[in-house]
Amino acid sequence: MKELLYYQDVMLREFTAAVENKGTDENGRNYVVLSNTAFYPTGGGQPHDTGTLNDIEVIDVEKINDEIRHYIQGDSLTLVGEVHGQLNWQRRFDHMQQHAGQHILTATFVELFDAQIVSFHLGSEQVTIDIAVNALTEEQLVAAEARANEIILENRPIETKWITEKELENYRLRKDVAVTGDIRLVIIPDFDYNGCGGTHPTSTGQVSAIKILGMEKMKGNIRVSFVCGQRVLAELAMRKKVLADVAKQLSVPEAEAATALAKILTTQRNTEKALAAAKEELLQFEAKALISSNERIISAAFLHRTMQELQKLARIIVAEQTDTIVLLVSETEDKLQFVAARGAKVERSMKDITAKTLPLINGKGGGNDQMVQGGGECIISKEQLLEAVQEILS
Repeated sequence: MKELLYYQDVMLREFTAAVENKGTDENGRNYVVLSNTAFYPTGGGQPHDTGTLNDIEVIDVEKINDEIRHYIQGDSLTLVGEVHGQLNWQRRFDHMQQHAGQHILTATFVELFDAQIVSFHLGSEQVTIDIAVNALTEEQLVAAEARANEIILENRPIETKWITEKELENYRLRKDVAVTGDIRLVIIPDFDYNGCGGTHPTSTGQVSAIKILGMEKMKGNIRVSFVCGQRVLAELAMRKKVLADVAKQLSVPEAEAATALAKILTTQRNTEKALAAAKEELLQFEAKALISSNERIISAAFLHRTMQELQKLARIIVAEQTDTIVLLVSETEDKLQFVAARGAKVERSMKDITAKTLPLINGKGGGNDQMVQGGGECIISKEQLLEAVQEILS
């Protein structure tokens, strides 16, 4: 492990090595094993490197038992003798920034709040750490972010060192190590000592910056999301674009966008309340108009009414006219819906209406003795459906 190129020189972007073995795994993926490699395999929370061997793309790297397999996109026949490896450096350096940033932020939470980290995940867009606390305040997040960026600006060295299990007692590790034998430490002097097999830049300054994006409760812990390095700039660019677009649509300066949007949302909520009240008044008016007919069966067909509106209108009518049956139908571009309800003085059950009506529209529905409802396809008109339901009741 000590002799692997990605440990010997973490900044190595290209290398030459000999092909030692080839194979195909159980999933049909072709792979190559080299005499040495700068390609980091998935492990320790850090994703694998990608790149090329000669002109063939390396799409995955895994450590299987004692060999590091470079999974390639294509045939390995041309990969013989010595090959030239080249890393996708943008991907590798991004992972190094995020991983080192995680070490720094994690050590910061331990230093400031004695808050231990139980896990971390290096995702394609954000990094997360799960902290063994019940709650964190915004003030604590601000303090942790400031301290982490202070360590970055100091441009402290990030050192690595191989030690034995016996030598562990000489170091004040942030957490216990889970490996035995040769142990690799990643050290930020006078700040963080941690056992880790991942790749990191050679100084904290290369992390560039850390920005905490948010926190949430997760299985009894607090999960903190953040980005480092180039991802901070990408996140800033995305948010700037969104903010500029929102401000443009609101016709206000970006600094006033939040206030303007809050005003619009307040106005919208008030408008929705007024609209709901107006709809309620309209239903009451329609119910009175239908009741005035003094029919034993009150029926009506509508366009573009929701099922909720039909049900509410039916309830209003049967509550007022307790010896009445109500049949209401609504038609939209692609759906027919109906409601049938009875007043308290009507003994006839409404259940058989759905059983006989739903096949006419290839529909589904349900209900109880007092009210049933259903919906289906517009294979007949709303008037035809209303007439069919009336015949069932006659």
